[in-house]
Amino acid sequence: MQKFIFIFLLVLFTPFVLAGGQSSTITTESIKMKSIELETRVGKLAANLYLPEDKENPPLVIVTGAWTTVKEQMPAVYAKALAEKGFAALSFDFRGWGQSADDIKFLEDPTRKIEDITAVIEAAGSIKGVDSSRLAGLGICASSGYILDAAINSDDLKSVAVVAPWLHDKALVESIYGGAEGVDNLLSVAEESKGLNQFIEAASLSNEEALMFQAPYYTEVNRGLIPEYDNQFNLASWEGWLNYNALQSASQQTKPVLMVASEAMALPAGAEQYIEKSGPNVKAVWLDNISQFDFYDQEQAVNKAVDAVSEHFIKTL
Repeated sequence: MQKFIFIFLLVLFTPFVLAGGQSSTITTESIKMKSIELETRVGKLAANLYLPEDKENPPLVIVTGAWTTVKEQMPAVYAKALAEKGFAALSFDFRGWGQSADDIKFLEDPTRKIEDITAVIEAAGSIKGVDSSRLAGLGICASSGYILDAAINSDDLKSVAVVAPWLHDKALVESIYGGAEGVDNLLSVAEESKGLNQFIEAASLSNEEALMFQAPYYTEVNRGLIPEYDNQFNLASWEGWLNYNALQSASQQTKPVLMVASEAMALPAGAEQYIEKSGPNVKAVWLDNISQFDFYDQEQAVNKAVDAVSEHFIKTL
């Protein structure tokens, strides 16, 4: 059953159409990147702050990425692109991922990650050189639901955008993971793994038991398979992930939201249902023939997404 799930995920993700202490600074012609450590109520979180060179106190965008990822992957792509547009952008490692140390590692728990995002929002005022009163959030793939939920409970986050959003509820989960039986099997795996720190590879070209077997992006060294990537998945994650309902709070969403989506991405039905359940403050831009992974780092897709996102933030911040 598990092998079936991993192969199914591969098919699903395959394109349908082919302030803390500063530790380092990297400067390019138009942007500067500082590695910092944020002091938050959930602990110290490693972060990268991208700043446009020619702008004082720009608005700040918190950027979060797909499941199992770290700040140097697709969050960095979008943070750099937003800095080029004149925004400050912050990407960070969730607790137990990347450079953010924690006793609990590699846990894809939506509730825990929403708490981390909320903690970063609360700590944004301590970041020097940015206007934290104009604070926005950008979520990519799985973290789209996380940042949308964090926005509902935060007065400080003024505007939200999501790119290639993965937004599921119970019905969509069952359609993806082999029906009720498949979901129950994975929940049993999670129950057996509690407290044991049982990890599997997140992505692999050769290991059929990996979470994402032969998936693009994550297994490509010139794309997502970078040295900073943990490439691990805590089996206890299945409980929080499968029981998460990213659509449940759509009707409560009061912030201005822009969704950048495509019918060729992994889960367009989730975006469509979120929009149906929400009010006129949630809008969408649908792009043609852009796959989930292309949204992560391919120049043409990223440029289209960032153009739409930056226009949204200019209007709403």
